[in-house]
Amino acid sequence: MNPETHERARRLIDARDVEGIDDHERMWLEAHLAECTACQVRARANERALQVLRSNSVTVAPLLVSATQARVRQRARELRENQVRMRALWISCAFSWVLGVASAPLVWRVFQWIGLHAALPRMIWETAFALWWLVPAGAVAAVIAWNQRRVESLDDYGPLHR
Repeated sequence: MNPETHERARRLIDARDVEGIDDHERMWLEAHLAECTACQVRARANERALQVLRSNSVTVAPLLVSATQARVRQRARELRENQVRMRALWISCAFSWVLGVASAPLVWRVFQWIGLHAALPRMIWETAFALWWLVPAGAVAAVIAWNQRRVESLDDYGPLHR
């Protein structure tokens, strides 16, 4: 058999023992294990290792358990809040783009009118028109990047530094 077949069997053995596999993969693995001694040895070794791990018990202080549970709940709450904020940000960005596209012809005419009445070179008022769209978007991108770095740096230090 080719090495890819054995690698697939190894991956399926690991997945079966930890997270489960679907029926089609289970049937393929059982057929392969019926023929392949090396993969049978691997499967038995995995089963023994899992039995040993499951037979060990770990004693943890109740205070540590409750502190860990509180931290996990807090982090889950932070992730939900961040998800809500990001959803609002995406909605506002989409709304902003729709309004921007809808108002672009009007804004173009305003800049053109100002350019003609102020006797500005075409390049100047066209550049101003482009900056009209780019500067606010750049400022928002900078604020989002700053906030993301701030959140990541808070995560780096952990709950004691918050």
